[in-house]
Amino acid sequence: MLSRAARPAVRAGAAASTHSVAPNAATFATLREIEDRLKSIRNIEKITNTMKIVASTKLNRATRAMQDSRAYGQTSNTVFKEAETKVAEEGDKKTLIVIASSDKGLCGGIHSGLGKHTRRMLAANPSADLVVIGEKAKAQMARSNSSNIKINFTGIGKAIPTFADASLIADQIAALPEKYDSVQIVYNKFVNAQSYEATVIDAYSVETILSSANFAAFEIDDAELPNLQEYALTNSLYWALAEGHACEQSARRNAMDNASKNAGDMITKYQILFNRTRQAVITNELVEIITGAAASEE
Repeated sequence: MLSRAARPAVRAGAAASTHSVAPNAATFATLREIEDRLKSIRNIEKITNTMKIVASTKLNRATRAMQDSRAYGQTSNTVFKEAETKVAEEGDKKTLIVIASSDKGLCGGIHSGLGKHTRRMLAANPSADLVVIGEKAKAQMARSNSSNIKINFTGIGKAIPTFADASLIADQIAALPEKYDSVQIVYNKFVNAQSYEATVIDAYSVETILSSANFAAFEIDDAELPNLQEYALTNSLYWALAEGHACEQSARRNAMDNASKNAGDMITKYQILFNRTRQAVITNELVEIITGAAASEE
């Protein structure tokens, strides 16, 4: 039983509770909304954790493929380095820029970094043509340099890139009507599991190779130069694609790891909010019960 001294306060609470139906309804609605949001965030956390595990598994295979591809690309570069192959600076030289990207996202700023680097190259050489590998790079370059794009390749990078994929791209580049003095391949260089950087690999035309200062020391017939040039281009493309694929998997793993941690932090905050809101609902219900009991005594 309530004391006589407490009854005035209870009656004041009863008067206030007669006008609190809407706030209580809003509280219950908010509680359900918080619970639904908690479920959504938990589902997102499960998805991001799964994607992180998948990316980690793919990264191991991609790293092994990257090591194999370096043996191809670096061997060709060693030949040109020893031959002192360089593109002549004088005259009107035509350049082709190849962007080695992919079709998939959810991997941080790996594609935007390639786009920024390529736009800087185009600012220095506006007449250069573009060959874009991947839908992500195409979407970026189409907004700023659509007139420079000559070919776009899709479907490369769904699995680990192969030498056959690079060979098909090299064949399409060789079939272009324009003859290029220099081909520059822009790709993401794998630094470590946490970082990467946009890098350029140079490929050369037959005329540029033939004019190399020390190329005669290799004793290669002039008739074989087109085969050497195309093979070197394929090696460089394979290297760029494989290394870019490893960077993509590493970046996706890191992005999904960060997303999972952020989801965990949000779950903790919303769980605290849910508990406080539920406690407030229970307290309001107790106040209504006590108020109703006090009112019935009168």
